[in-house]
Amino acid sequence: MRFRLRHSVIAIVGSLGCTAAAEHSPQRSAPNAAATGTVAAGTVAVDSQPPAATAVRALYVNRWASQSRKRMTKLVGIADSTEINALVIDMKDEFGLNYTTKNSEFAKNAGTAAKLSNVTALIDTLKAHKILPIARIVVFKDSVTARVHSEWTIRRADNSIWRDKKGIAWVNPYHRELWDYNIGVAEELAKLGFGEIQFDYIRFPEPYPSLPKQVFPGSNDVPKPAALAAYLKDAKARLNKLGVRSTADIFGLVTTVGGALEVGQHWETISPVVDVVLPMVYPSHYPHGDLGVQNPNAEPYKIIHIAIARARERDKKLGISEPEHIRPWLQAFTLGKPPYGPDQLRDEKKAVYDSGYDGWVMWNPGSSYDGFLPALE
Repeated sequence: MRFRLRHSVIAIVGSLGCTAAAEHSPQRSAPNAAATGTVAAGTVAVDSQPPAATAVRALYVNRWASQSRKRMTKLVGIADSTEINALVIDMKDEFGLNYTTKNSEFAKNAGTAAKLSNVTALIDTLKAHKILPIARIVVFKDSVTARVHSEWTIRRADNSIWRDKKGIAWVNPYHRELWDYNIGVAEELAKLGFGEIQFDYIRFPEPYPSLPKQVFPGSNDVPKPAALAAYLKDAKARLNKLGVRSTADIFGLVTTVGGALEVGQHWETISPVVDVVLPMVYPSHYPHGDLGVQNPNAEPYKIIHIAIARARERDKKLGISEPEHIRPWLQAFTLGKPPYGPDQLRDEKKAVYDSGYDGWVMWNPGSSYDGFLPALE
């Protein structure tokens, strides 16, 4: 197994200086050629979409775990025996689509990685077990679509394709055809039975000084936060018509930074245009001394409580009071010291509850949660 680093440095707009963060875990599992099966379909179709006030407590399931009958059976078993009532499944990630689309235009961007053999069977099984199926869609870090539609990419001043530090091309968040593609994929997945769509990489790439300047064709001087909000507002309107919630992952820093990050994320701009906002408040991703905590990774309760309580305050000022509007990502992996296990997860959960919310999602890059099960009710 090999891993892909995902560390990034986020610059804050204004006079707040710079701080460090990473999107989800800095590790992502590589393809597993043996993972080609799927969990069998259940015999009873149960509508598993919870009412708006129901707390969603979910596990992240990567592409390769979703394709493994053995691993999905285990994850369903965890949900059957604990408080877990939802699974967040990679349906469009950095490798392209994780299902076979019926749309010929979407299929051009599907990528060559292995795909789920039977999405309907998987969803039927989850619903039979009263598990909410949530589709995760990676939006603007999409090298597969960038290869197929080079005209949809971020450019350099000389009109060549801009690439990040790893040589990866990003698609242009201002491009409306790109919006239609991603929202169209979301609509197709909603019609297949997913009760919620979770958009990830709702952001611009970091504008490192060492890299060429990013040029965004069609931006027309629209600020980055406004562009992201316009996309999410469009997605929410279209998905809500299908009876499906539209949600977005954002950096944990967004809850406590007053202005917008240079990647375009800003609490007051994004929060009103999604049904649920999911800040990635992983303690290991906060720099030493941030939020007044010398070693954030060693104090998960304090970091998450500060971050989510601040988000709640900002929502209140926006007039947003839905009890499950904020659903944080929790750290279920180890990055540095101390190692994370049940005690740390219990602290993370308590921080969420003490901040006024009941829902959360656990992130482990390999979708392996055995070491954290004692902390689940």
